[in-house]
Amino acid sequence: MAETIGSLVDKISIMELKTYHMQEQIEREDANDEHKEESAHKMKILLMQINDLEIELKELFRKYAAGEVRPKIYRQFKMYNDPKYTIKK
Repeated sequence: MAETIGSLVDKISIMELKTYHMQEQIEREDANDEHKEESAHKMKILLMQINDLEIELKELFRKYAAGEVRPKIYRQFKMYNDPKYTIKK
């Protein structure tokens, strides 16, 4: 499973921001009808994508709660500013 709770929440928040700005385009008084229709079409797609991501997030929560999957933890191994990793010339 490549997605994590954090990555899904990040994607959803980005998509929500896009819907906010797409709604602005739909409501623009200075835009022509073609632009508004194109924006409305894109809005429908954005909303479907958000729904898909929300379903995936709920399913991931369910799997965690049921013990079906466990999050994989990646440890950080920092090497900079550690003298034991300095190459001596």
